[in-house]
Amino acid sequence: MSKRMHGLMRHGWVKLGATAAAALALVLPLAACEGQLPTAEAPAASQPSPDLTEAQEKKIRTKILETLDEADAAKSADGYKAVMAGPQLEIRASQVTIAQKSGSMNKYATIPKDVSQVVIPTDDGWPRSVFTITTTTEDQQSQRLLVLNQNSARENYKLVAMARLFDGVSMPKFEIPTHGSQMGTAKDTGLVATPTDALTQYADVLQNGSSSQYASTFTDDMLRQRIASLTSTVQEGIARNNGTQQQTFTAVPDQMWVMRTADGGDLVVGRIDSTWTRQAGDGRESQPASDDERILYNSDHYTSIMKVTYVNVVALYVPQSGDGAQITAVGADRQPVKVEAL
Repeated sequence: MSKRMHGLMRHGWVKLGATAAAALALVLPLAACEGQLPTAEAPAASQPSPDLTEAQEKKIRTKILETLDEADAAKSADGYKAVMAGPQLEIRASQVTIAQKSGSMNKYATIPKDVSQVVIPTDDGWPRSVFTITTTTEDQQSQRLLVLNQNSARENYKLVAMARLFDGVSMPKFEIPTHGSQMGTAKDTGLVATPTDALTQYADVLQNGSSSQYASTFTDDMLRQRIASLTSTVQEGIARNNGTQQQTFTAVPDQMWVMRTADGGDLVVGRIDSTWTRQAGDGRESQPASDDERILYNSDHYTSIMKVTYVNVVALYVPQSGDGAQITAVGADRQPVKVEAL
């Protein structure tokens, strides 16, 4: 590891910097972020240490990213399954399908090869997850939070999730940042909510906004703001023609990865599926709301109802329970994967 990386890892919380391109797009342009990482003394001999070294993590991650680059260049999803799984496989397959028509991969699919922090679990057994935070991209997009997961000792690590970190958020520190941390579970207690409940409640907040019974449990964040803004813009056009729209968000706890933080909280990365159904009124046709939707739809035949399916990856910091404690979304990725006329 470089001296710069060791330096970064010897500070408190990760403070993430600023630049977020405002755009009315279904794939959220998230802001650039920089920061400092936590201080930790060398672990005592009795402390657990991870089986995976940082050099091994780098070798695994480099191979994954090289395979992605090759598949991206060929504009073919055939190579993805060897190195990807979970929500990220579906997101990448959609992005390359769009690239086949648009001519290039979406810039928000970029994954920097340099890292700011690697958190390797000290837990024995499998499945085992590694959380890696990259640097910013060359065009100053935000750092990416990557989840590499190994289901068993005989399987290779795969990239299962990626979240682009939000503008201005602070990332928690981990117990042994230069050596590892302890993985959490879906049922961890003593927190504002268990990881499973946090993911489910956040899905309700995305669907119902300030009307959600869980709205006060979460701080405001960029994903909520952009979904609300886009929904409001589309509603203006729909309302003029007496049309309707409905969005449904559903948590998928089986695709969730958890790492304990030094303050007793959890960093949760999980999948939320959503559908957006738009019905045009007054005998009009419902049409795609973005270029990505139009390419995925791949037809000139429209009906009055259009249904778009999304895969959303969200990263939630869930602190210990206490007066005024709230869950914070620290990053996300959102991609349409299917468009159909009903």
